[in-house]
Amino acid sequence: MNSPEASVHGINAVLALLADPGREVTAVALLAGMRNPRLQAVAQLARERRARLRFVDRPTLDRLAGVREHQGVVALVAPRVQPEWPEVVARLSQTPWPLLLFLDGIEDPHNLGAILRSAAAFGVTAVVQTRDRSAPLSAVAEKAAAGAVAHVDLVRVTNLARTLEEVRTLFIPVYGLEGAATTPLHAVAFKTPLALVLGSEGSGLRRLTREKCDQLLAIPMMGGVGSLNVSVAAGVVLYEVFRQRGGNL
Repeated sequence: MNSPEASVHGINAVLALLADPGREVTAVALLAGMRNPRLQAVAQLARERRARLRFVDRPTLDRLAGVREHQGVVALVAPRVQPEWPEVVARLSQTPWPLLLFLDGIEDPHNLGAILRSAAAFGVTAVVQTRDRSAPLSAVAEKAAAGAVAHVDLVRVTNLARTLEEVRTLFIPVYGLEGAATTPLHAVAFKTPLALVLGSEGSGLRRLTREKCDQLLAIPMMGGVGSLNVSVAAGVVLYEVFRQRGGNL
């Protein structure tokens, strides 16, 4: 069965789609009369990819994007085929230092997109989330990811706790990020295969998820700030792993 087309908006996101030979871009709509050089670059790439190119008025573009903050461009694209969990497991033995990022109930598509962007920047092997109670890879998430969707796998599983248990049987330690933890992030040596778990925007890690973690870690902070946005926290923890490994992922 053919997957339904999805709309992706934003200049960076659409440019990344058109530059990715693995994504099938069927049509691109641009705001008529725009003189932005980057939109002209979008039009040129769309022609090279033989995507249907349309120049439309703003109300039409607003309707196609579903939002007003589309930066003058919307693309119709077949969703990227994401791997299943067994495919990721099969690759782990071929990856020197696998880095798995588990998301326990991230429901905001902006956060999902920002996390995917950090995951791609810092060499995450795969991002894993549940099929239910998780933000889909929507146009909003793709725009926030700014092209990172082409460079990192997003895997959906039915039961996160069971999947974490499987990871532990592969001798991969599991670290959960939690503000109340007593061990600071920088106190752990990350120069091994590992899995990181981030909790939801509101309630953090669920009890069953927390119980599957080998250790809970916290990001040290100053002042009266009690917590960070989950996408910011993801960037901090992934950079710490990247730093400790000397950029080797």
